[in-house]
Amino acid sequence: MSNATPSRLGLVNATGTGYNDLFLKIYSGEVLASFSRENVMLGMTNVRTISNSKSATFPVTGQTTSGYHTAGNEILGDSIKHNEKVIHVDDMLLASSFVSEIDELKNYFDIRKIYANEMGQSLARTIDNNLLQLVMLGSATSTPNVTGGKLGSKIIDADCKTNATSMIASLFEGLQKLDENDVPSTDRYIVVSPDIYYQLANNDKLLNRDFSSLNGDFGKGTVVSVGGVPVIKSNTCVTAFADNSSAVAGANNTYNVDASNHVAVLFHKSAIGTVKLKDLVVETTYDPRRIGSLITSRMAIGSGILRPEACVSIKTS
Repeated sequence: MSNATPSRLGLVNATGTGYNDLFLKIYSGEVLASFSRENVMLGMTNVRTISNSKSATFPVTGQTTSGYHTAGNEILGDSIKHNEKVIHVDDMLLASSFVSEIDELKNYFDIRKIYANEMGQSLARTIDNNLLQLVMLGSATSTPNVTGGKLGSKIIDADCKTNATSMIASLFEGLQKLDENDVPSTDRYIVVSPDIYYQLANNDKLLNRDFSSLNGDFGKGTVVSVGGVPVIKSNTCVTAFADNSSAVAGANNTYNVDASNHVAVLFHKSAIGTVKLKDLVVETTYDPRRIGSLITSRMAIGSGILRPEACVSIKTS
C-alpha cells in the first residue's frame, strides 16, 4: 500500500517547498487591510521614509517679526531661530503566528482571516498608542523646540467625561489655543474614545440643524466635526489614556507618560514626525523541524514631537 499524495493548496504548480506561496499573497493583503482599517493616527503625522539609517533629522524653524521701515535706514534682516529634531527608529515592531502544517491542510481558510486581523490590529494599536501618547507629552512639555517658541496646552475640565456640553466647550477652548499659537487651521484633528464620541453624537448642538448643518446623524451615531475639525473615534484611546509611565524595551524614542484622566487630544499634522525605515511587510517561513509555517508581520518605525505648540490635551483633573 502506497502513501497518498495530498494536494497542497498553497503550492505553486505542485512543486517546491513553499507551501504558503499562494496563501501568503492573500494573507498579506488581509494583514495590510486590517492594519489600515485600525490605524488612525499614522496618516495624521509628518511621515518620512528613509533607508540604511537609524534616525532622521526634522528641521524646526521659529517665527520672524515685521515692522515699519524708516526711510534711509539700512535693512539688515531679522534673525530667524532654527533647531532640529532627531527621531530614532525603534526596534523592529513585530507580530507573529505559527501555523502547523496539519492544521493548515485541515482548516487554514478558517483561521487565516482571524490570524491576519489579529496581527494587523496588534501593530496598528501599538503605533496609535505611541502617537497618542506623544500628543499628550507635547501638550505638557515645558521646553519649546525653538528658543522663545510657544508651548502646548492642557485643559482641565472635571465634567468633560460625562457631560458632552462641557466637552464641546473644552474642545472649542482647545481650538482657540491652537489659533493663539498660530497653528494652521487645516490638517487639525480631534481624537476621542468611543465613549466620548457617542456622547458627542448624542448632543443636540452638534446634530441639530438649528446649530449645525449636515454635521452627523443621530440614527447612525456619527458626528463629523467640532469647530470645523474632524472628530476621530479610536478605541486605542482606552489604553493610551492611562498610566503608561513605564518605558517599553525597544522604544528608542520617548513615548511613556502617565496619561491618567485624559479624555481627548487635539493636534495639527505638524505636531508629530514619524520616520519609517521599513514599511509593513508580511513573510512566511516553512520550518521543517516543527512541520509548520512561521508567519511574521513587521515594520521599523519611530516617532517624536516636532511642534509642541500644535498639541492640546483635555483631562478631568
